[in-house]
Amino acid sequence: MRRLLAHLLTTRWGLRRRFPRATLAAIEAAIAAAEQRHSGEIRFAIETCLDLRRLWAGCDARQRAAEVFARLRVWDTDGRNGVLVYLLLADRDVEIVADRGFDGRVSGAEWQAVCAAMAGHFGSGRFEHGALSGVDAVAALIARHFAPVPGDRDELPNRPAVLD
Repeated sequence: MRRLLAHLLTTRWGLRRRFPRATLAAIEAAIAAAEQRHSGEIRFAIETCLDLRRLWAGCDARQRAAEVFARLRVWDTDGRNGVLVYLLLADRDVEIVADRGFDGRVSGAEWQAVCAAMAGHFGSGRFEHGALSGVDAVAALIARHFAPVPGDRDELPNRPAVLD
């Protein structure tokens, strides 16, 4: 019941208050700068809340992040090295979904540490700082395994996706 109430009371206005245009622009710039340090791709997605159908079906943030990973085509990179950073605001949950190019390279615990650090910042109301530090931490993990490649093109948009 508590989760249902959180999803009903979390609004687009609350999302805009926590992630105003200037913060979204800062995230976009951070992703563009980070992608100069490696050949991977980072997508950042923020969702206010889940619809009632997904809530009744028991969909959690991890399941939804996997759906968003596919919807935003993060898997569609040449090196199979796309990473989605997904925030479900109503649950205050951060999930990272990485493409199969990271299998055996970056552990689930490493991704979870980034999520936990971001969630800590968000829990303290530091949304921009949490997002930017998360992008930087993800970039560091990508750079360990996917060095920059001359002529590498930007395959995915850097602008954060704000989902309805």
